[in-house]
Order: sequence, then structure tokens, then C-alpha cells
Amino acid sequence: MSLLLAFSPPPPADSVTVCELNSELMFNEAGEDDIAVYLQGSRKLNYPKIEITSDSLRPSSSQFCAKSAFLEHSETVWKRSMSAWYERGVTGLLEEIANSKSEVSPWLTSVSCGCLALVRWANSLHGSLFPHLVMSSEEMVNVFSSTRDWYNSPVRSFAWHPYTMKFAIACRDDSIRIHTGKSEIVPVCKHKLQKGIAMLVWKPLSASVLAVACHSCILVWHIDPTSVSTRPSSSSVQILSQTSHSPVTQICWHPSGDLLLSASPTDTAMMVWNVAMETCVPLRRLGGGGVSLLRWSPDGSKVFAATPSSVFRVWESQTWSCERWSNLSGRCQSACWSPLGDILLFTVTEEPVIYSLPFHDSNSTIFGSNQTAVNCVNLAEITMETEDEEICIGGSIQDMAWDPTGERLAILFSGKQESNNTGHLVALFRTRIKPVFEIMPCGFVKGHKDDMPQLVSFQPNFNKGALLTICWLSGRVSFVPLFFVPSSNVANDKLPVYSDFTNGSTYQPRMFSSPH
Repeated sequence: MSLLLAFSPPPPADSVTVCELNSELMFNEAGEDDIAVYLQGSRKLNYPKIEITSDSLRPSSSQFCAKSAFLEHSETVWKRSMSAWYERGVTGLLEEIANSKSEVSPWLTSVSCGCLALVRWANSLHGSLFPHLVMSSEEMVNVFSSTRDWYNSPVRSFAWHPYTMKFAIACRDDSIRIHTGKSEIVPVCKHKLQKGIAMLVWKPLSASVLAVACHSCILVWHIDPTSVSTRPSSSSVQILSQTSHSPVTQICWHPSGDLLLSASPTDTAMMVWNVAMETCVPLRRLGGGGVSLLRWSPDGSKVFAATPSSVFRVWESQTWSCERWSNLSGRCQSACWSPLGDILLFTVTEEPVIYSLPFHDSNSTIFGSNQTAVNCVNLAEITMETEDEEICIGGSIQDMAWDPTGERLAILFSGKQESNNTGHLVALFRTRIKPVFEIMPCGFVKGHKDDMPQLVSFQPNFNKGALLTICWLSGRVSFVPLFFVPSSNVANDKLPVYSDFTNGSTYQPRMFSSPH
């Protein structure tokens, strides 16, 4: 049975989720107050109001070709062939010669047609084994990105800074905006190679280094936190690129910040970068057709690497040996580690299930081959009735986020927009890791009416429980504080007193417990 049946009904259509208080999710009518302002007034949280509209975005440079700005004029077949080779490679060169029968000799046309047929046959054979290889770069990023609708979403990636109240937003126009608290200065990072942004990651143990996964390379921005400039110079960016390693869709830092991993669905090797030296070492294994998902464990001992096929590997980062898991029903769509790196949760496309994979000895350099992934949660689609309507919720999972305390898990469903209300809600769970791993319902997080969640993440350094961040299809970014006392503080009798959400009175937080 679907665990979603144990949830309370979602809030009415005209309400939005504001926070969690006393183990319950609180809602507010969407028309009364803006969420960010409302939270500032009662909880003293200085989070800016973020709403990126389509009018504020410039057309992306990837959506048009500079050649269209010039009038057509006659060129020789050799100039056209060189231009086709530069833009589309060998295939473009052969196509141009084959289509210019009146300008080249018959034997050259025949040779070009024969070579073109051979190339297309080889591509079709390779594509039948790994269908993603026949996709365009933008299609590939759209499929393998954690963002539900990467192509149409105003926000394509979001990244919290690990230590301060600062975050980066990658927009559809290939710009990156850096927000710091309530500061009115919002630096905007632009670069000619910054196209098709798939992922943003701040470097650990650093105040100002941001890595960006782009179409053709990785950009590493060094943004001075004391600067008042709104347009960081291109001289403050490093460019990391490798042949046949594009589009780059996944990057992740080692928790110590000394190494950066990158992956592409077209490359069977993931690259281990020494950013300071701008050098890399490939880690390659046959099978899978590429690398589509990377997650470095919080303790730095393990790396989860999924492929576009039904194969994933877990690497040990001391000797870089790996264990392989296969025979899944599809490719891994999402994954997250527990705070201590002893439990891995992952999901598979087209299957409404969360699997768990335990690593009992997080310091061991030998995984062992007897570990089996366990089907721990069924989130099959269900229909629930509210005061206003019937809604569908559940199904296949787009992404997951586990908060740093290990006590809240947010689930983003990959519901199609044409389905009636499917995927408009984010499912929130309570989790317990010790003494045994447990997942319990908490509630549904809802945004403005008809808005679709695109990204979910938790702020790493929120000290009052957890702070869930959701990016919506409308361009709105909402901050939902979840006020609770972590189990570690309960064990040490560290129970803070908070102001009540509505009338200003105080309350003592209850100990973590199941709603049932």
C-alpha cells in the first residue's frame, strides 16, 4: 500500500504552507500576506523575497544562432563545408558535400553519401543500445537534471552556501544571481561559455567559490563576498574542460573542498578535478553508457555514481575501488545520503518506490558484495479529497532532499503537468536513523494555486530544525522553516524556547515522535 494513504488531506486550494510547528504543518491563505514577509514579522528570519519572472529574463543565447543576424550570400562549397564541419562535425561536412551534387565531382558525392550512410548506421546502432546518445545537449540536460521541467523553469538550479545565509540561483537566461541575506546587492554572473546550466555547487570550507556545470565545460567562479560590484569580471572565473566530456550535468565537491567530481551522460568516465592545478584524472568503468548522477557522502568516504542505464556504482574514495549494482527496473533518478553516510536512499524512474542501501561501517574501505537494496517506502499514486476538489498525488519520484539533521525528508514527484493536479505538492516525511531506520508521514507542502514545484533543497546551517527551500514554476522561491528539536539535542536536554507562531506566546518543543 502507498504510504501516502497515512497522510492528512492536503490544504485547500487557496492556501500555502508556511512552516512546521508543534509537529504540524501550518498554512496561511495565499492572499493575506507574502510568505517571506510573514515569516520575517513573526519569526525574525531574514530571507529575501525571490520571484523570477519571464519578463526579467533575457533570451538565452542557446535559443538562437548568430548567423541569423546576417543576410545570406553565396559561398563556395568548400567554405560551406568548413562551416558545417565547425558547427556539426564530420556528419555536417559529409551532409554538405552530399547535398552539393552540382558543385562537386560525382565520385566525391558518392564517397560522401557512402560515408554518411555508414556514420548514420553506426549512430543508430549505438543509439539503440543507449538511446540518450541520440538526444541533443538540451534534451539530455532536461532528462537528467534534478529540476522537474528544466527547459521551461525560470530557475534551473539552486544552491545554498554551506555556512552562511547565501544562495545562488541559475536562471533560464544562463545568468547566475547571488543573494546574501537581505543585502540589496545581487551580483549577476555571466560568461560566454555559461550555457545550459545544469547544476550549481558551493565549495566547502570557502566563502566565495562556486562551481557551475555547463554545456561544454565547468566554470568555477571566485566571487569576492566584500565586493559591491553587481557584475563579477570574467577574470574571476576558471574554465575546466575535457574532450568528450559534455554536456556536464553533474558536479559535486569533496566535503573537504580539495577535489571536484564531474560527470556527463555521454562519457563513461567521471572526472576527479584538482581545481587549483586545473587538471583531472578520469575514473572509467565499462557499462552504463555514461554517468548521470553523482552524490558524495557527507563523510567523504563514498561516491554514488548512477548511469543512464539500470546500473549504478558506489566508489570508495581512498583507493577508488567500486561496487556495482544492476538489474534495476530503470535508471536511478535521484539519491541522497544520510548525515553520517551510513544509509543511501535512491529512486528509479517510472517506479514509485524509495530504496535504502545500508553501509554499516562507514569507515570501511571494503564494501562487500552481500548488501541488498531494500524497498522501504511505496509512494504509489493516490487520489485524495479536499474541501474544494479531488487531487492526485504520488507516483514516480523526480528528486529527494534529506536535511542535515537526518530528521526530515522532502520528496518531489515527477507528475506530468497535463495530469490533473498530479505533482503540485511536495511530500514531507519524518525520519529516524537510530536505532533502526524509519520513515513516517509529516504532511504535504503546498504553494500558490496551480503552481508546480521544480526543485527542493534544505539549508545546511539552519539552527532551529530544518529549512526547506522550494523553487516553483512561476519563478517564486519559497522558504518553509520546520521548527523542531533534533534528537541529538533532546538527548542532551537542549530544549530551546521559541515564540508562538500566531499570538507571541512561548512554548517548549515536544520530543520527536510519530504522529500515530
